[in-house]
Amino acid sequence: MFKFVRKTWNPVVGCTHNCTYSCWARRMAKRQKHRCQLCYEFVPHLHEERLNVFVPRRPTLCFVCDMGDLFCDGVPDEWIERVLNVARRCRNVIFLFLTKNPARYFDFLDLFPENSILGCTIETNRSYAVSLAPPVGERYIAMRDLKWPRKFIAVEPILDFDWVFLDWLKQIKPIMVSVGYNNYTKRFPEPDVEKTLTLIKELKKFTNVEIKTIRGSAARHEKRRL
Repeated sequence: MFKFVRKTWNPVVGCTHNCTYSCWARRMAKRQKHRCQLCYEFVPHLHEERLNVFVPRRPTLCFVCDMGDLFCDGVPDEWIERVLNVARRCRNVIFLFLTKNPARYFDFLDLFPENSILGCTIETNRSYAVSLAPPVGERYIAMRDLKWPRKFIAVEPILDFDWVFLDWLKQIKPIMVSVGYNNYTKRFPEPDVEKTLTLIKELKKFTNVEIKTIRGSAARHEKRRL
């Protein structure tokens, strides 16, 4: 979860990207078998009852569908349209959307509330076989070309990268980037801590940065200095 998020709303749950790193949402969904079999299986499905009860009384920042990917290929257009139609009625809420399939944003630009942040997870510039999501290069191009004033990038879990990755992030022009390592035991090709901290330092020259999990006691000391 991102520190700046104050509320979550999950009218659609599940994802078809099948990431091989330990997806925290999928892990959480495994605890829901007694409530919803489809949540347990993590297949995309609509919770109709959650569409009708979302009426925040106070201004807040809400993460939409943090328990899945609203824009994965397994979610019908109709569900997305219904979610966005509810969101458009909540003028006192800033909505955060996050996906690994940002090309689909273009199909709904006329429906997003103006107070939306459109986000994308891009873990690296390299091609690692870690999910069924669109390749990172395609995600970068979609976010770069997306004409939206508030964009967000999650570099999480960060995977080892080439320095052209920094150029990608500059070209996207996000209002914030979140950076963090995988929180679970399964290990993937990761940059060393010094390289990650250098990336964070460079990112801070042109955007806001939220620092998530950084490995090691020395890294925690450096994190406080950033």
